Amino acid sequence: MAHPPVLALRGISKRFGGVQALVDVDLQVRAGEVVALAGDNGAGKSTLIKVISGVSPADRGVIEWEGHLVQIKRPHDAHALGIATVYQDLAMCDNLDVVGNLFLGREIDRVGILDEVEMERRARELMRTLSIRIPDVRMPVAALSAGQRQAVAISRSLMGAPKVLLLDEPTAALGVEQTSHLLDLIEEVRDRGMAIILISHNMGDIKAVADRVAVLRLGRNNGLFDVSTVTQEQIISSVTGAADNAVAHRTKGGKEAWP
Repeated sequence: MAHPPVLALRGISKRFGGVQALVDVDLQVRAGEVVALAGDNGAGKSTLIKVISGVSPADRGVIEWEGHLVQIKRPHDAHALGIATVYQDLAMCDNLDVVGNLFLGREIDRVGILDEVEMERRARELMRTLSIRIPDVRMPVAALSAGQRQAVAISRSLMGAPKVLLLDEPTAALGVEQTSHLLDLIEEVRDRGMAIILISHNMGDIKAVADRVAVLRLGRNNGLFDVSTVTQEQIISSVTGAADNAVAHRTKGGKEAWP
């Protein structure tokens, strides 16, 4: 029997005042899979991530974790399940070094004294395991490149051994070479069995690392595609609603209607 998805959302809806941000959204992701979440600005992608991470709980709908019903009402609930999130702003402390950022809030101490040697050893081991190229883990984060900062942020999210990783536009501020390194890191993490939900506007990134792509449009599901068979044009048509308009035109009045 196939294992259930690590995370499954069914009928998720969310309203902010008079704005209906999400309407009956379904999404699921399995271990060892990257699901890209695509959609135009205002489609509901970031809202859905906030629902999953517990920042902004859903008004209605069902969340299942490994086949069991759960409630995610706050970030602590998501962390306890095994959900880690890396937002666009990264939430890094520029004045701290790489080690300090990795262990912020989870420092290792012995008899009340920080064990800097052990934390540095673990930081170096983590960088090596994930093939992340950082000149020195004692460098201030402010001195790192955008790509290196993004890699450190992802590494920090993995410290608690989560099962689901949420990435919000991780390559948005990166150059070509840095993007390539980061996509390699995402594949490395996926191949270790983690489930990843990737928000991205970049069709090249989606085709490079995603297994499936789920499209949101105006807060609703508007397509789920196998990346190995779908074209970029089909994804873009789903994002913009062009595919919907074509169907609506062809079936106007209940009959096929051609230009």
